[in-house]
Amino acid sequence: MGNDSEFVAVLQQLKSAHVLCLGDVLLEVCADGSLLPAAAEGAPVLAVAQEMRQVGGAGRVLRDLAALGAPTTFVSVVGNDDAGREIERLLAAEAGAEIHLLVQPDRTTARRSRFAAAGSTLLRVDRESPMALGPYIREDLLRLARELVTTHGAVVISDHGKGVVTEGVALEVIRAARDAGARSIVDAQGGDPIRYRGADLLTVTQSELAQATGMPVAEAAAIEAAAGALIDRCGVGAVLVSLDGGGAMVVESGGGAHREAIADDAGVAIIAAALGAGLPARTALRLATAAGLIGGADVAG
Repeated sequence: MGNDSEFVAVLQQLKSAHVLCLGDVLLEVCADGSLLPAAAEGAPVLAVAQEMRQVGGAGRVLRDLAALGAPTTFVSVVGNDDAGREIERLLAAEAGAEIHLLVQPDRTTARRSRFAAAGSTLLRVDRESPMALGPYIREDLLRLARELVTTHGAVVISDHGKGVVTEGVALEVIRAARDAGARSIVDAQGGDPIRYRGADLLTVTQSELAQATGMPVAEAAAIEAAAGALIDRCGVGAVLVSLDGGGAMVVESGGGAHREAIADDAGVAIIAAALGAGLPARTALRLATAAGLIGGADVAG
């Protein structure tokens, strides 16, 4: 992208994208304040000044897509509990997004609480009980995904290990996307990537790549080789490796690797929107790079 104006002009095309975002959600609560002298019982005291509540997991990708102005449909599963109802309320506030939130009564909605002071996290508390979908809710989810993907140019599968896209769900959604002519992007955290066979783009961290392949990943050439092995094994179109030192390396099927200044979830959202708008994969990657380098370009207005 030659300059800011060219970058913004291309980003405007993303508003014609239709992206389906499907995956795990969790309620994120961050309490921020200042530490006070220890109480009588000797425990430190956090005086909370503000508390922020938002939807994490696939919800982060949804927010980034909304910021781009890309029409988005969101599908996930929560439990019949307070956290699930709060997620439903928060998602309903996302402008321009079509929300399909299925409820599995015996499910515990994941919740992550952080307590921070002076910009540092003091404690993180996770409440979750990851479980696979029941047979009926699984079929409802897949039927909904198959129907929706026919009117979307791209689908993001956001797997955070909470059980929504396990038991072959990701593979079924990837197949449905391929049959519908949509591009599939997998934003995954851990686990065996073979369950994402056939995806157009798979994201992994540098350590996840090493774990998945059993190969060294310390140097650029080694990362390229390991990503190539992963492409061959899983039949994916490309692998985006988040590097420990920042940025990412993109390795494509058939050869070719390049380092990009892509920022995690925001990069995934831009790539998904670009593919959903019909832009070529290389343009999508360049667009995500330009967003990382330019930063702050407001295209949602």
